[in-house]
Amino acid sequence: MPESEPHPESEPQRGRPTHPLTAAEAWQFTASRAGDTTLFFDFDGVLSPVTDDPDASQPVPSVLGVLEELAGAVARVAIVSARPVSFLRSRFESLAHVDLYGLYGLEVWHDGAVVTEPAALPWVPAMAELAERAKAELPEPILVEYKRLSVALHYRTAPQLAQTVERWGHEQAERLGLRIQGGRMVVELKPPVDQDKGMVIGEGVLDARCAWYFGDDMSDIKAFDALRAREAVDPDFFGMCVAVANPETGAEVSSAADLTLESPEAVAGFLADALPAFRR
Repeated sequence: MPESEPHPESEPQRGRPTHPLTAAEAWQFTASRAGDTTLFFDFDGVLSPVTDDPDASQPVPSVLGVLEELAGAVARVAIVSARPVSFLRSRFESLAHVDLYGLYGLEVWHDGAVVTEPAALPWVPAMAELAERAKAELPEPILVEYKRLSVALHYRTAPQLAQTVERWGHEQAERLGLRIQGGRMVVELKPPVDQDKGMVIGEGVLDARCAWYFGDDMSDIKAFDALRAREAVDPDFFGMCVAVANPETGAEVSSAADLTLESPEAVAGFLADALPAFRR
């Protein structure tokens, strides 16, 4: 072969590989597109174990350094969560290059500033009133989490009250014109604003050629669907959906994913194992 012609192995990969792939194959291809790659992560159940008290949740310690190194290797790393941005910032304050989407994207932390969806702001008083009503009317074991723009009703410590919480939540949603987001042992009420994880991911990958999403809950399936939809309209786009298994929603979420991991600790190890591909 003449010297003027590059060896085929030295040429960058073109086109996307065909699913299914092994983890090693997927990371190798992703590393070849690192500059056009975004990695998205849910928080609870993915980067942090799920806890009875939501305020006690902390990211797996080993994942912090891995996320920061990945953020320096790919175009973008983002956390997309039902938690408020203020909570996420308190858990990831050591990370300088990770974007935060709170409350399913109603709040965004990017480049040192938080932006709130204007259409949601008028609902702040209603959410504050709803949180107080929930504390007064629901049985004591129910944990009421007020998030400024949503109210989450956790029944993890009292699963026998699931129907009570769901009935009360639907009554309030109808009374106030709110929307309901189901989750792992939780019913969440939020403003009637069109915003969810699927919309966040759909918008977030418009300029990307590769993206991964790590999720564990029913709301994360919309994010998986957004990656599939992008692949359907862009033959050059490559998406990977990773589920973190759990006994509550694991089967349905895992069946929608390309790969399944066992726990947040396994996620941290999985990401650490991928780092050498980006260091070459």
